[in-house]
Amino acid sequence: MKYVLNPEKPFPVMLLLYSVLVSCLLSCEGLTGLQAGGNGKNDIQSEAVTIVSWNSQTLFDGEEHGTEYSDYLPSEGWNTEKFNARLLSLGEAIQKIGKNGPDILALQEVENPAVLELLAEKALSGSGYGHSFFSKSPGTALGIGIISRFPLSSPKVHAIVFNGEAAPRPVLEIWIELENSPIVLFICHWKSKLGGDSTTETLRRASARIILRRLKEIENQTPGIPVLIMGDLNENHDEFYRQAGNYICAILPDDPKAAELAMQETVFRDSSEEAGYQGDFLIISAEKPPKTVYFPGAVQVFYSPWEQELKNGSYYYKNEWETIDHLLFSPGWFDDAGWEFDSCAVVDTPPFTSVKGVPVPYNPRTGYGLSDHLPLMATIKKSP
Repeated sequence: MKYVLNPEKPFPVMLLLYSVLVSCLLSCEGLTGLQAGGNGKNDIQSEAVTIVSWNSQTLFDGEEHGTEYSDYLPSEGWNTEKFNARLLSLGEAIQKIGKNGPDILALQEVENPAVLELLAEKALSGSGYGHSFFSKSPGTALGIGIISRFPLSSPKVHAIVFNGEAAPRPVLEIWIELENSPIVLFICHWKSKLGGDSTTETLRRASARIILRRLKEIENQTPGIPVLIMGDLNENHDEFYRQAGNYICAILPDDPKAAELAMQETVFRDSSEEAGYQGDFLIISAEKPPKTVYFPGAVQVFYSPWEQELKNGSYYYKNEWETIDHLLFSPGWFDDAGWEFDSCAVVDTPPFTSVKGVPVPYNPRTGYGLSDHLPLMATIKKSP
């Protein structure tokens, strides 16, 4: 059974540094979902659950809709036959992750809901992916989606606008009920650096702000619920250092200079109902549970597995590894109550990598390769 969310007019929200548009249950192009039809799990059948995030790289179907990239037009030789072949290759690769594929798979760069459903129903037939959801901003080429062996609920699509410029993709919020213990996923594909690192930072920070605002609401509603921010954030975990600490990035380390810059921007309020609210950047920690030393104690902080479980990178650009794909865990994953963080890994084995150990980008002309990104996999377990 498919369903389509009812459109709801976006409403303006005034924030500390700028105004953005936030929409929950926003009517986005292709916004749809697939409910279980008998092969999805309604109950946990194992102690561990695997969650994977992957930028599948320009997953276009074989039809022309008017928003395709130039390499995926019929005039360039792209067609349904090539799409079907690619879909089968992706399905075979996904089934090699863990045992018969991950339980929950979040994908970036998918053209439309039909592609997502074909992947789940055809290329991954028999793997139990009975639930899916897709979101895409109107008029754009690619969106984000999720397929799952477990029921999905409370979907919300958050669109972001900064100074009249819209982020190319929304943030998808999904709740998953796992054995009466819910978890929350924020699936993202933030603005790329095309146009300049510092110039495009404002839209990435706007995306971070929307997530933080929602997290505050969720925490008030369901304290301690595990939250996972995942996807291609187009920003390295050490971006602040790569930029020589010259400006605030959307992802910040627990660093004294970063904290000083944040205070100079007055993103921390001294007296208001949002006192201590950090504004528009995600603070990451290498500690489990995550904690900060240099930022005020009231801020929200997330565990980043980079430099811990995750090594090298997930994206190989100009002969260097980048860590622009992320799995960021809230403190709720480390409280010995409900679902707990267990482990993380970069899926860095064939067919996802070449003999040199780097991603194998998909080539639409030759049909060779999978994606220019590697998947990230997390395993979670129920606390005793």
